[in-house]
Amino acid sequence: MTADDIVETLKAAIPDLRAEIAPALDQPTLVLPREQILAAGAALRDLPALRFTLLSDLTAVDWWPAEPRFHVVYHLASIDRQPQRLRVKVGLPGEDARLPTVTTLWSGANWLEREVFDLFGIVFDGHPDLRRVLMPEDWEGYPLRKDYPVQINMPVKISEPLQMTVEQFRSNIESDRYVRGGEAPQTPTRDETRVTRE
Repeated sequence: MTADDIVETLKAAIPDLRAEIAPALDQPTLVLPREQILAAGAALRDLPALRFTLLSDLTAVDWWPAEPRFHVVYHLASIDRQPQRLRVKVGLPGEDARLPTVTTLWSGANWLEREVFDLFGIVFDGHPDLRRVLMPEDWEGYPLRKDYPVQINMPVKISEPLQMTVEQFRSNIESDRYVRGGEAPQTPTRDETRVTRE
C-alpha cells in the first residue's frame, strides 16, 4: 500500500484531514497536524483496510533553529493483513512543543512518550504518568535539544598512559588467576618486583 492509498483511505473516514505525503525511500511517510493526530491515529489503527495496530517506535527530532522546531515521529506497523510499515510525523513549534498523548490508542506509547518528554521537553497532554524516566527528577533542561548547553569542557584525549605500577599489574593478574581457579596469589619478593632497564 502506497502513501497515496493510505491518505485516500484516511480522507474517506476523515474528510477534513490535512495530511501531506513526505518523500521517503524506505516506507510511506505522512505529515499530520497535531490537532488531528488522535483522529488519524484511531483511523490508522481501526480501519479494516489499514489496521496499523502496532506502534513499534516513537521518537523526536530537533531541527533548531528551523520552525517547526520539533518533529515527533511515530513508526507504525500493520501485521494483520500483510507486513506494512508507516512513518507519521507531527511538526511542533519550539515555543509550544506539546501534543495529545496516543497512549489511549497504543498503550506501548507510555514509556516512549516519557522518554521524549525527558530528553526533548515535548509535553504529551493527557499522558497518565508524564515524568522523567532517564534523567534525575531535579535535572534542569533537556539533553537532546540542540541548544542544550555543553557542560563539560575537556581537551580531546587520543591516548593516556596506564596509571598502574608493575607491582599492581602483577598483583591484578595473580588475583584474576586465583579467582579463575588457580593458585592463591603470592606476595612478590623484592627481587621479583624490581624493574631493570637496559
